[in-house]
Amino acid sequence: MNGYRIERAGLEDLELLIPLFDGYRVFYGQDSDPGGARFFLTERLELDEAVIFMAVEGEGADRRVWGFTQLYPSFSSVSMQRLWILNDLFVDAGRRGAGLGSMLLSAAREWARSTGTKGLTLTTMTDNTAAQRLYEAMGFIKDEEMVIYDLFFEK
Repeated sequence: MNGYRIERAGLEDLELLIPLFDGYRVFYGQDSDPGGARFFLTERLELDEAVIFMAVEGEGADRRVWGFTQLYPSFSSVSMQRLWILNDLFVDAGRRGAGLGSMLLSAAREWARSTGTKGLTLTTMTDNTAAQRLYEAMGFIKDEEMVIYDLFFEK
Protein backbone atom coordinates (compact mmCIF):
# COMPACT_ATOMS: atom_id res chain seq x y z
CA MET A 1 0.00 0.00 0.00
CA ASN A 2 1.65 3.23 -1.22
CA GLY A 3 5.20 1.98 -0.56
CA TYR A 4 4.60 1.31 3.13
CA ARG A 5 5.29 -2.03 4.77
CA ILE A 6 4.97 -3.46 8.27
CA GLU A 7 8.06 -4.73 10.09
CA ARG A 8 8.56 -6.12 13.55
CA ALA A 9 10.79 -3.79 15.55
CA GLY A 10 14.02 -4.85 17.18
CA LEU A 11 16.61 -3.05 19.27
CA GLU A 12 18.27 -1.84 16.06
CA ASP A 13 15.11 0.20 15.33
CA LEU A 14 15.09 2.20 18.58
CA GLU A 15 16.31 5.49 17.11
CA LEU A 16 13.52 5.38 14.52
CA LEU A 17 10.87 4.49 17.11
CA ILE A 18 11.76 6.93 19.89
CA PRO A 19 10.35 10.09 18.23
CA LEU A 20 7.06 8.33 17.44
CA PHE A 21 6.74 6.78 20.88
CA ASP A 22 7.49 10.15 22.45
CA GLY A 23 4.88 11.76 20.18
CA TYR A 24 2.34 9.15 21.22
CA ARG A 25 2.90 9.96 24.89
CA VAL A 26 2.65 13.70 24.21
CA PHE A 27 -0.64 13.03 22.35
CA TYR A 28 -1.92 11.56 25.62
CA GLY A 29 -0.88 14.59 27.66
CA GLN A 30 2.55 13.53 28.91
CA ASP A 31 5.69 15.68 28.79
CA SER A 32 8.17 14.89 26.06
CA ASP A 33 10.85 12.52 27.37
CA PRO A 34 12.95 10.93 24.61
CA GLY A 35 15.45 9.54 27.16
CA GLY A 36 12.65 7.89 29.11
CA ALA A 37 11.20 6.56 25.84
CA ARG A 38 14.59 5.04 24.94
CA PHE A 39 14.89 3.37 28.35
CA PHE A 40 11.31 2.08 28.34
CA LEU A 41 11.42 0.66 24.80
CA THR A 42 14.88 -0.85 25.32
CA GLU A 43 13.69 -2.63 28.45
CA ARG A 44 10.53 -3.96 26.77
CA LEU A 45 12.48 -5.34 23.82
CA GLU A 46 15.45 -6.69 25.78
CA LEU A 47 13.18 -8.50 28.25
CA ASP A 48 10.93 -9.73 25.43
CA GLU A 49 7.95 -8.12 27.19
CA ALA A 50 6.45 -6.55 24.08
CA VAL A 51 6.03 -7.02 20.37
CA ILE A 52 6.21 -3.82 18.34
CA PHE A 53 5.21 -3.51 14.71
CA MET A 54 6.23 -0.46 12.67
CA ALA A 55 4.81 1.11 9.50
CA VAL A 56 7.96 1.69 7.44
CA GLU A 57 8.72 3.56 4.24
CA GLY A 58 12.00 3.57 2.32
CA GLU A 59 15.25 1.67 2.62
CA GLY A 60 18.66 2.19 4.18
CA ALA A 61 19.41 5.78 5.18
CA ASP A 62 16.03 6.85 3.75
CA ARG A 63 14.11 4.38 5.94
CA ARG A 64 11.40 6.13 8.00
CA VAL A 65 8.90 4.85 10.55
CA TRP A 66 5.50 6.56 10.38
CA GLY A 67 3.50 4.50 12.87
CA PHE A 68 3.69 1.70 15.39
CA THR A 69 1.63 -0.61 17.53
CA GLN A 70 2.86 -2.24 20.73
CA LEU A 71 1.44 -5.50 22.07
CA TYR A 72 1.85 -6.94 25.55
CA PRO A 73 1.19 -10.60 26.40
CA SER A 74 -1.52 -11.41 28.91
CA PHE A 75 -3.95 -14.15 29.89
CA SER A 76 -7.68 -14.71 30.29
CA SER A 77 -8.46 -16.74 33.40
CA VAL A 78 -12.08 -17.23 32.35
CA SER A 79 -11.19 -18.80 29.00
CA MET A 80 -7.84 -20.14 30.27
CA GLN A 81 -6.10 -18.78 27.18
CA ARG A 82 -3.34 -16.37 26.31
CA LEU A 83 -4.24 -13.05 24.71
CA TRP A 84 -2.47 -9.91 23.56
CA ILE A 85 -3.14 -6.41 24.87
CA LEU A 86 -2.94 -3.93 22.03
CA ASN A 87 -1.64 -1.19 24.27
CA ASP A 88 -0.43 1.41 21.78
CA LEU A 89 -1.34 2.41 18.24
CA PHE A 90 0.03 5.63 16.80
CA VAL A 91 0.47 7.07 13.32
CA ASP A 92 2.34 10.30 12.60
CA ALA A 93 -0.19 13.11 12.08
CA GLY A 94 1.12 13.75 8.56
CA ARG A 95 0.47 10.14 7.51
CA ARG A 96 -2.98 9.63 9.02
CA GLY A 97 -5.55 8.59 6.45
CA ALA A 98 -2.99 6.63 4.42
CA GLY A 99 -4.14 3.26 5.77
CA LEU A 100 -1.22 2.75 8.15
CA GLY A 101 -3.46 2.21 11.19
CA SER A 102 -5.30 -0.53 9.33
CA MET A 103 -2.02 -2.11 8.26
CA LEU A 104 -0.71 -2.08 11.84
CA LEU A 105 -3.96 -3.54 13.21
CA SER A 106 -3.87 -6.27 10.57
CA ALA A 107 -0.31 -7.15 11.58
CA ALA A 108 -1.35 -7.28 15.24
CA ARG A 109 -4.32 -9.51 14.40
CA GLU A 110 -2.15 -11.88 12.38
CA TRP A 111 0.42 -12.01 15.18
CA ALA A 112 -2.28 -12.90 17.71
CA ARG A 113 -3.59 -15.65 15.42
CA SER A 114 -0.15 -17.02 14.61
CA THR A 115 0.73 -17.29 18.30
CA GLY A 116 -2.41 -19.32 19.04
CA THR A 117 -3.98 -16.81 21.41
CA LYS A 118 -7.61 -15.99 22.16
CA GLY A 119 -7.19 -12.65 20.40
CA LEU A 120 -6.55 -8.98 21.06
CA THR A 121 -7.96 -6.60 23.63
CA LEU A 122 -7.57 -2.84 23.81
CA THR A 123 -8.86 0.29 25.48
CA THR A 124 -9.05 3.80 24.08
CA MET A 125 -10.19 7.19 25.26
CA THR A 126 -13.95 7.76 25.10
CA ASP A 127 -13.44 10.87 22.96
CA ASN A 128 -11.07 9.19 20.48
CA THR A 129 -13.86 8.53 18.01
CA ALA A 130 -11.54 8.30 14.98
CA ALA A 131 -9.70 5.38 16.60
CA GLN A 132 -13.01 3.80 17.65
CA ARG A 133 -14.27 3.92 14.04
CA LEU A 134 -11.06 2.27 12.86
CA TYR A 135 -11.20 -0.47 15.50
CA GLU A 136 -14.82 -1.26 14.69
CA ALA A 137 -14.09 -1.26 10.94
CA MET A 138 -11.31 -3.78 11.63
CA GLY A 139 -13.67 -6.14 13.48
CA PHE A 140 -13.13 -5.11 17.10
CA ILE A 141 -16.31 -5.21 19.16
CA LYS A 142 -17.05 -2.52 21.73
CA ASP A 143 -17.66 -4.06 25.14
CA GLU A 144 -20.97 -2.80 26.49
CA GLU A 145 -20.94 -5.10 29.55
CA MET A 146 -17.65 -4.44 31.30
CA VAL A 147 -16.50 -1.36 33.18
CA ILE A 148 -12.82 -0.58 33.56
CA TYR A 149 -11.39 0.50 36.91
CA ASP A 150 -7.83 1.61 37.59
CA LEU A 151 -5.79 1.95 40.75
CA PHE A 152 -2.65 3.98 40.19
CA PHE A 153 0.08 4.88 42.65
CA GLU A 154 1.98 8.15 42.94
CA LYS A 155 5.57 8.06 41.75
